[in-house]
Amino acid sequence: MPKPARPSNQYDLAIAGGGLAGGLVALALAKLRPDLDIALIEAEDHFGGNHIWSFFESDVEPEHRWLVDPLISRQWDSYDVHFPKYSRSLSNGYCSIESENLDRLLRERLPANALKTGQKAEMVEPGLVTMQSGDPVAAGAVLDVRGGGDLSALEFGWQKFSGQMLRLTAPHGLDRPVIMDATVEQIDGYRFVYCLPFSETEVFVEDTYYSDGKELDETTAHDRIAEYAASQGWEIAEVLREEAGQLPVIYGGDFEAFWKANKGVDARAGARAALIQPITSYSLPMAVKTAIMIAEMPDINQKKLDKMLRNLAIKHWKNGKFYRMLCAFLFLGADPDKRYKTLEHTYTKDEKLLARFYAGKSTRLDQANLLTGKPPIPISRAIPLLLKYR
Repeated sequence: MPKPARPSNQYDLAIAGGGLAGGLVALALAKLRPDLDIALIEAEDHFGGNHIWSFFESDVEPEHRWLVDPLISRQWDSYDVHFPKYSRSLSNGYCSIESENLDRLLRERLPANALKTGQKAEMVEPGLVTMQSGDPVAAGAVLDVRGGGDLSALEFGWQKFSGQMLRLTAPHGLDRPVIMDATVEQIDGYRFVYCLPFSETEVFVEDTYYSDGKELDETTAHDRIAEYAASQGWEIAEVLREEAGQLPVIYGGDFEAFWKANKGVDARAGARAALIQPITSYSLPMAVKTAIMIAEMPDINQKKLDKMLRNLAIKHWKNGKFYRMLCAFLFLGADPDKRYKTLEHTYTKDEKLLARFYAGKSTRLDQANLLTGKPPIPISRAIPLLLKYR
């Protein structure tokens, strides 16, 4: 028997924010809960923004891959890192998703009345999203995934980056990603170049910094990308796409104050709930987990969604304490031009340990191992940070 018709602005669930986290929730619900009427609200005219999202094979549980596999543009079975003291190849697989894939799949799998682009969610409260135009979107439950929000209660540095997809005049010679090339000049903190080979002659090159400040000069970054390409013997025929961003790398702060500063609903996901990888600030692994948790709820209502997602955010914050301490070592313990030594030290460790490290699943033995060996920062700086952030 068909469901009775509803008013055009009333839904079972309204998702405020059509980026990666919101889009994955919508796709998971379309698969597991097609009976629900959902609204996915995005301020831009397309979903996902302009991004390439990547993840290690070990970041996503095998039973959850059904959600991301249709989105993957390229995948590789290994990756490289380069530091001043050594280079290394690691066998953990790596996958990349272009944001256009998210937009395309959402339009294929959700009904047109569920997709609300070009409409900014101005206010989010239980059961109601008010658009910038003043129009209401009523729902049995509301989910807030509108980005990071007010971060004033947190302590953090910045990961900032500018990337270009380059089409070259000849093959680049890469058969797998270079996740970090830290042999480049160290400028404005820890600097490295990141390369993703999308075809024999197309490579995405990103100039990345772990810096104290948010400022990003994209023109200078583009010049440095061109210099890096020239150093590799690559001749650029065309720049196919560009992207840039600044992500907070959180190493401390008051989580409860952060939560209270972002008013609205407790049902939050993505950066809005600090559900990010503490070292990289990437949100994809937790976004996948969150989307499937929501889609597997037998009954989605505001009270239950609020409780589940607030508890998830609190647990993730507590579990991230060790990683935030390492970030404090990086930003507060090391001189900016010596920050690379922290990652250089980390990458000497066992491959399986590194996979667990990026997946946020480090064991106590892993944590002890990561803190052994010659310290990458002075002991006089490490001890106070260890006492404060441990």
